[in-house]
Amino acid sequence: MGEEATHHWIVVLDVENFSSRRDPVQRRVRAAMYRALAEALRRAGITDADTVSEDRGDGVLMLVAPSVSPRVLAGPFVRELDEALGEYAQEANADHELRLRVALHQGLAARDAHGWSGDAVNTACRLVDAQPLRDVLAEALSARLVLAVSDEVHRGVVRHGHHGIDPAAYLRCDFTTKHGETITSWITVPGYPAPPGLPAPGDPAATAPPAPGATSPGPGTTSTVPGATGSGPDAAGRPPVALHAQTVQGDQVAGDKHVTVHNTGSVRP
Repeated sequence: MGEEATHHWIVVLDVENFSSRRDPVQRRVRAAMYRALAEALRRAGITDADTVSEDRGDGVLMLVAPSVSPRVLAGPFVRELDEALGEYAQEANADHELRLRVALHQGLAARDAHGWSGDAVNTACRLVDAQPLRDVLAEALSARLVLAVSDEVHRGVVRHGHHGIDPAAYLRCDFTTKHGETITSWITVPGYPAPPGLPAPGDPAATAPPAPGATSPGPGTTSTVPGATGSGPDAAGRPPVALHAQTVQGDQVAGDKHVTVHNTGSVRP
């Protein structure tokens, strides 16, 4: 019999390009991930008693006690994790590169003999596995991590601009699971004014209708929405913007692997 479901802050970490590496490299990268996580928690003032973790092979599912402020998780913790990854990067070669996708959500979760479950856990795993988040990290070549927060966390924490949190650095990205559920996420990259690879607020490419004669991309593809002419920059000199059309890969908990993405720009207070 499992425990009663209780409220937690839910953090999920996932290592970029983990499965393509040799087994000895995977072990070293995992060890480095856990060291960076432990150091970030310590520096942010989050104790062992505040968290419980479940290993995901190429990442970590972490449940954080409701007594911990979400401002600390979205602010100092993410900042310290980025710093710890930067310290590791100074001594790691390309084969041992460690870059993370991180998701932050909240809700009820219950534990049984095998681990944690609940809709909030599923949602956090969908956030970290979403292809737009993968694409943003791939575009942010100098970044060490990319963060996605759920709409609940954005409305309750991020948009208020608490010390150490910049709402303007987040862009909204909605995606719909194969079950028809639309999930709103907000994405940011430490060190970047806005996450690369997503349409900026007010960019007409984010909502522009297809050009006459244009064809829609097939499932599992990424399309480019140019300006008024062809596939090059638009009249204002802006480069094409990528709009994602399906994806979530490797969702080990949620099981939802295909989504349709709608990038809607940033809504600021």
